Amino acid sequence: MSHSPDNAAPRTSRSVWIAGGVIALVLAAIAFDTKVIHVGSDQDLRQQAFSPVSWGQQEFPRIQEYVLSKAVDALALGPAVLADKDAAAKEFGTASTTGAIMMVKFTGLAGEVKSGVYEVKVEGLPEDIRLRLQTGPAINGTDLRDAPGDIAFGAFKNQIEYQDAGSGLNRAMKAVVLDPVDTAALSGKTVEVTGTFRLINPKMWLVTPVALTVK
Repeated sequence: MSHSPDNAAPRTSRSVWIAGGVIALVLAAIAFDTKVIHVGSDQDLRQQAFSPVSWGQQEFPRIQEYVLSKAVDALALGPAVLADKDAAAKEFGTASTTGAIMMVKFTGLAGEVKSGVYEVKVEGLPEDIRLRLQTGPAINGTDLRDAPGDIAFGAFKNQIEYQDAGSGLNRAMKAVVLDPVDTAALSGKTVEVTGTFRLINPKMWLVTPVALTVK
């Protein structure tokens, strides 16, 4: 017994419509579940590889402003850290796992330099305190990263990125603060500095600047 071609045509047509409907539903579901990321947007930047340079350039102005606003005159901070390191750290510093970050400002005479680090004599500062200023070319430490207290390890993929963030900030600071200055010729000159140091030994200050003016 043969089937009429007239009956097959409607069934074929219905099958095509059903298949088309299923495809349309699948495409709609995919579209609904797809997040559009615009080039240059925050989401796009997060999906790219971490760039310490870009991150440092973005964050440094905020950290610079923070340090400038919190800096304590060295003539007041010096006696405080010598009298009670922990109390001074609590009152003036930002807590950190390896010594509080202190914000300080001073005017002093730059003396001997070794590997880009100057001895600075500040009149009136307790003689027990050795104050040094690092000017590069290599800027060491993570004082700038840790100064505001809100840049946490958990915001980065791993320890390497977290460490690189500190280096990125140091490079950004150098470009803004140190590169415009002839840092190789500061000996014998008066410098006005605002910066940070890590309070481990109250008699040893290694300052990373966020502002530097040669008088």
